[in-house]
Amino acid sequence: MNKKITRLFTGLFAALCLSTSVLAADIQVITSGAFAEALKALVPEYERQSPNKVIISYGSSMGAAPDSIPSRLARDEKFDVLILASPALDSFIKSGTVQPGTRVDLVASVIGVAVKAGAPKPDISTVAALKQTLLNAKSVAYSASASGTYLSTELFPKMGIAEQMSKTAKKIYSERVGTVVARGDAELGFQQVSELIPIPGIDFIGEIPPEIQQTVLFSAGITSNVGNLDASKDLITFLASPKAVPTIQKAGLKPVLPVLPWQK
Repeated sequence: MNKKITRLFTGLFAALCLSTSVLAADIQVITSGAFAEALKALVPEYERQSPNKVIISYGSSMGAAPDSIPSRLARDEKFDVLILASPALDSFIKSGTVQPGTRVDLVASVIGVAVKAGAPKPDISTVAALKQTLLNAKSVAYSASASGTYLSTELFPKMGIAEQMSKTAKKIYSERVGTVVARGDAELGFQQVSELIPIPGIDFIGEIPPEIQQTVLFSAGITSNVGNLDASKDLITFLASPKAVPTIQKAGLKPVLPVLPWQK
């Protein structure tokens, strides 16, 4: 009798293991820099509650750099989930790269300013003060992604300093702006707050004034050639849930907590 019971439980255990292995999936995710630190911290939390494994890749939301998300997709690199600035994600939805009805807004992100650690911290508390700080700086670095595009094409012209900035400001490709500032290649650095604060060797000054601030939504979407649709939805559901809020806030981002399209 004991042998029969043992065989029964052995069989049930084997079936359970087989079921788990069938359900488990590798989820290929590529994220732009703003959500990168949050995602790295959230993936272990997700994997503790799920049989799925998340493989993370990184790239900027836009631009022609070889490691940007558009360039990697143009080379037919395969991903299940994209996480990037919502305007860039919308363009992928329009092109058919991302499935319609899968966009989920995860976080709101704002632009911040940093200097090299130990350097004097200039005044950026008002628009006038920020403008003078920019004019006084011998070198300024900004990203090649959403925040940098806003600065170079909208904010600098609006402030009347586009010509001066064309001489002292530089767009940074394929590395974090904070890294450039930390090694002394720029006096001031502008990027999403969540991309600045993890960088060693810099001092974060603060956000640019609210009157000229740009808040960008960063969103997730599921690609049209997704390997496992259910697993991808499960990951995004976790990233958009209250469980993820403390980690997202610690990373310098503001959670959105949306209604998911597949739960309406």
